[in-house]
Amino acid sequence: MGLRGPGARPKGKAASVEAPKTRHVWDDAKLSRSGKVIRFLETLRITSGILEGELFKVRPWQREIIEAWYATDADGNRIIRTGLYSVARKNGKTGLVAGLALCHLLGPEQERRGQIVVGASDRDQSGIVFDELEAYIADNPAFIAETNIKRHEKMIEHIPSGSKFRALSSDAKKSHGLSPSVVILDELAQWGSGIGRRLYDALTTAGGARKQPLTLIIGTQSEDEHNLMSELVDEAKTSNDPTIAGFIFEIPPEMDVYDEANWALANPALGDFRSIEDMRQLARRAQRIPSTDSTFRNLFCNQRVAAEEKWIQPADWKVCKRATPITDEDLLGAGPCYGGLDLGSVGDLTAFALFWPDPGFLKVWTWCPKASLSERSEKDHVKYEEWAAAGWIEPTPGKATNKRIVAERIIEVWLKYAPREIAFDSWGMPELERVLSEAGTPELIFRPWHQGFKTMSPATKAFEERVLNGRLIHDGNPLLAWAINNVRIESDAADNQKPSKNRSIERIDPAVAAIMAVGLATQIELVTPNYQLMFVG
Repeated sequence: MGLRGPGARPKGKAASVEAPKTRHVWDDAKLSRSGKVIRFLETLRITSGILEGELFKVRPWQREIIEAWYATDADGNRIIRTGLYSVARKNGKTGLVAGLALCHLLGPEQERRGQIVVGASDRDQSGIVFDELEAYIADNPAFIAETNIKRHEKMIEHIPSGSKFRALSSDAKKSHGLSPSVVILDELAQWGSGIGRRLYDALTTAGGARKQPLTLIIGTQSEDEHNLMSELVDEAKTSNDPTIAGFIFEIPPEMDVYDEANWALANPALGDFRSIEDMRQLARRAQRIPSTDSTFRNLFCNQRVAAEEKWIQPADWKVCKRATPITDEDLLGAGPCYGGLDLGSVGDLTAFALFWPDPGFLKVWTWCPKASLSERSEKDHVKYEEWAAAGWIEPTPGKATNKRIVAERIIEVWLKYAPREIAFDSWGMPELERVLSEAGTPELIFRPWHQGFKTMSPATKAFEERVLNGRLIHDGNPLLAWAINNVRIESDAADNQKPSKNRSIERIDPAVAAIMAVGLATQIELVTPNYQLMFVG
């Protein structure tokens, strides 16, 4: 039976059986495993860009990466199971990983009936590596004779070995049933934490049947501290695991990104096939148009910088985390505390915060509907399910946040910590008041807290001042950290400021509750000022 599918080329009978062993230029016993990979790559011809038509020349920095990823133990087995390569854009990521994918499909790293899978955030992105692979093959008559390309499926089959290359987008269902020998995760920072995280989990856990599975993670850094790519970059920098090898080309945050001398740190191909004049134009534009500065830093300096300036920087928030857990004993002995309550709509987050102004302890409780926990993990691209399992979020039964459970929990917290007052956003409060009344509420004192500039600006500035001066102490709540990271500030002509739920990138309810608690504590005079008068004659 002939090969089928749009783009499939008919093959003769000889192509349907294993071809006789052919000696290739990389079949040299004197070469190491990484040396064979490099020799293979240097047989390929570059098919686009300023070096189009030239043979692939492995640069010293690329050689260092390949030698690390393909290092072997005493038995000749590959040591590395996870390789990470993060670099600024236009530094040849696609050409390199496509070459490595081809190396595993039909080169020295080929294995019988291997599966090479490239995963990406969407179909277009997954097609970029596929197109590059196809171009390499089209340039080599021997490769053409041995492969069958099915463009509509984004699949390439190496007929003699039965190995297949597949390009997948964010559809985890398609990844189940695969047994990949090599997984390439392209631009992982763009995948998100919903469907993208499931695809990541499916692909990186599917290679258990392979003797030497390999996962390669490729892309620029994420702007989000809590993104999966950020977590993996941090792990690669600090891990002592001998099976992980990471290469992160970045300009450190303390260095000047507009100093040309620093550009090569994130752009190893600068002055080679990465145009320095293009970098100069991008830098001039970023300096001329401040709103593009963060884009320049993230995409072309490979810094973990958001496209829009954050309100509280992750580093400043981290400094406020207490090294040891905050215990009930700590809180009960910390003096008076004040609350903030941000009630979500039917399916949104509801958050309650307590703040002890002296010494500055902050604690936040959050609720959401249990029935939509998985859906919200996908929609909001965050780890609600993991946070629920760890106790950072309390799911309530059903598809809507159960106000009775919230009320009972607030009463429980009130009985334990006795907040003097609780600031609340009036939206949705009548229903909670009814539930509190039915529950036999103690004498809770609620204070309306409007969300306009007049009330929120002093609270927002007080919160920021405490964080920047290290006068706020939190317990490392990851849900709260995520919410703080999401906050974007709205200002008026008088420089009043408040969190903007319209401009903020994700949900900020826990952060708003915390701001209200700090604002209430700041507004109420905790200590009567003691003035000493002096008359000078």
